[in-house]
Amino acid sequence: MPNDLIVELDPPPNRHGKCTGEKERHLTEAAVMLAYGMHLLRTVPGLKRVELHPDGEHAKRFKIAQWLSARGFSLKESHGSTAWCGTYVSDEQVIVVTSIPGKGDVVAATSNGYILAECKGGIVNTRHSGQVSRLRKGLCEAVGLLMATEQNGRQVAVVPYTETTLKLAKRMAPRVRNAGIEIALVDENGQVVDIGDNVQ
Repeated sequence: MPNDLIVELDPPPNRHGKCTGEKERHLTEAAVMLAYGMHLLRTVPGLKRVELHPDGEHAKRFKIAQWLSARGFSLKESHGSTAWCGTYVSDEQVIVVTSIPGKGDVVAATSNGYILAECKGGIVNTRHSGQVSRLRKGLCEAVGLLMATEQNGRQVAVVPYTETTLKLAKRMAPRVRNAGIEIALVDENGQVVDIGDNVQ
């Protein structure tokens, strides 16, 4: 899988020397949504359609249409005046991208009910205390948003895979599972790790 989910940026002055390598490696919220949507299409039996609902700010930080095009998805129908919103098709698979708020970040209807994912992004190679804290807060916020949503099927909190998020996710997993919520981590290659009690 091409490593094109990452956006590399020069760190601001207050974060120089606080990342592995010279550039900060951003796995944006839109990139996490795309990776998780593709994961569902690959792994859920019979699933052919997923919906993604990024807001305009997410689309400014990551080129959604170009990323989908690189994976063979072509825009078949535009939605509204926003260039990246629309229905993308590749063979039998369909990804619908809209900026409608309140729908959840990734939504899929399966034969066993809905899958609803709340996603957060972050810098995957940072040691900056503020950015590490943002990764932790992102996972907590995703779980919190799902807790406030009426449960109707699977609910999944999805954030970047880092040592920090892995450690926190393993600690949270038993309690959030009692609330009917799963945790998944996306690495910079788009691979997804579902966090369970047996994850080392």
